[in-house]
Amino acid sequence: MGPAALAQVLRSLRLPSSPNLLIGLDVKDDAAVYQLADDLALVQTIDFFPPIVDDPYTFGQIAAANALSDIYAMGGKPILALAIAGFPENLSPTVISAILQGGADKVAEAGAVIAGGHTIIDNEPKYGLCVTGLVHPRQITAKAHAQPGDTIMLTKALGTGVVTTAHKRGAVRDADLRAALASMVRLNRRAAELAAEFSLQSATDITGYGLLGHANELAHNSSVGMRLSLSAIPLLPGAREYAQQGMLPGGLERNRTYLAGDGSIRLHPELHPDVVQLLFDPQTSGGLLLIVPPAQTAALYARFSAAQEPIWQIGEIIEGAGIEVTE
Repeated sequence: MGPAALAQVLRSLRLPSSPNLLIGLDVKDDAAVYQLADDLALVQTIDFFPPIVDDPYTFGQIAAANALSDIYAMGGKPILALAIAGFPENLSPTVISAILQGGADKVAEAGAVIAGGHTIIDNEPKYGLCVTGLVHPRQITAKAHAQPGDTIMLTKALGTGVVTTAHKRGAVRDADLRAALASMVRLNRRAAELAAEFSLQSATDITGYGLLGHANELAHNSSVGMRLSLSAIPLLPGAREYAQQGMLPGGLERNRTYLAGDGSIRLHPELHPDVVQLLFDPQTSGGLLLIVPPAQTAALYARFSAAQEPIWQIGEIIEGAGIEVTE
């Protein structure tokens, strides 16, 4: 569902709560957090979607990496996953097995296990995971707690939505698709482990609501503003060209319409419109958006560089509200 439709549905819900529920639906965050003890909490999330690539094993990998990402965004360590899937009755068992194996292998790479799951018959294949992780309550990197002066850093380039849309329309270059696939199957595990060496209080991952959608939620929850530099934001190979050609996924316009209605995004008038589109592009298995205290920015960047883990400084936290996008 798009952000506007989902917000309308959630407004009418009356849900039970608990003092142990540290993060639930009362705030927009990446996963739920439930405290078990003074030094231990569960992190739980679920995500699934239809295929965005042709190869079933790769689809399983991407779907699993995408679901696991929410645990990493909260500062947690995944330990257990349950598969959730819908498949047509006439879909080949070999294809189904390849999807499930791709997911299982990616969960194993994360150091977790798949312990079961649930399937239904569906006309369109769908696959994903419900993932449980562990986190110390004082080490949660919620989508909040950003402070003016903090640095904004991103760990993956943008553009998976437009690249996979170009693929669906038969217009993608092989090299560009390979780069997008490599990004989507790459776990955020190593980036999260490196970030955990520093005293970060706030983070999120960039998925279906695009960079601006998820960043806006973090800014709102933190009662701060953001200033992003468009020229500093990394793009996947071919992403800008496909945006120029109109290879835009439906979710991109939903994201843009929602944020335009919210009035929280302020775009510099001289920004190139094709590149701006990519800030609303719904990402699959996107990177982590890390909010880094200024005193730790240089050290964190050096640590990522030494580990050969990509990271880009794309902006800063400012006083006020909403997001300014400059050149």
